[in-house]
Amino acid sequence: MELLNVHRIVDVTAAEGPGLRCAVWTQGCTVRCPGCFNPQTWTTRGGTLMPWREAADRVLRARAEHGVEGVTLLGGEPFDQPEPLGALATAVRAEGLSVMTFTGHLLEDLRQRPDCAELLASTDLLVDGPYLADQPEPSRPWVGSVNQRFHFLSGRYDRSILDAPNRLELTIAPDGSVDLNGFATTEALEALLAPVRERNNR
Repeated sequence: MELLNVHRIVDVTAAEGPGLRCAVWTQGCTVRCPGCFNPQTWTTRGGTLMPWREAADRVLRARAEHGVEGVTLLGGEPFDQPEPLGALATAVRAEGLSVMTFTGHLLEDLRQRPDCAELLASTDLLVDGPYLADQPEPSRPWVGSVNQRFHFLSGRYDRSILDAPNRLELTIAPDGSVDLNGFATTEALEALLAPVRERNNR
């Protein structure tokens, strides 16, 4: 399959994995964890269909323009589209970039699916497991609940990266629309947005 269903791409972020990264959110999720931070990505409608090679080229441009060290695949559910994402991951890794992939599935289950083999083989760092809203993660970066696991599938990274802080990035576009990425609790979001609301209510 050549086409990816993409929710959005952020060319450079420090909130979605180790170092500066390009982040690709897929559109469509069959896992649908209660309390998900991105429920707008559950449906397959509303995304942008693009050839995986076009998405890979954008990741490589992000390296040239912003110095990103890799791409993070999240969603949505990346393993709902394992074949085009596997091709993308293989292509960017061949150019020296790292690949981090988030999934609501378990690695043991994904290894039983032949269609997932290339994406797993081209992923350096995998975070697996569903988001459990009643089991919040108090300390590790990038994950929302304590059950989620980090799998170091290559020698690119090790557990030392887990000392990184959690970051939340907020971008306000000229039209006033707001984009968030990174993970935050509802309380943290309220604290972040309070000054904006106060200013708008004046």
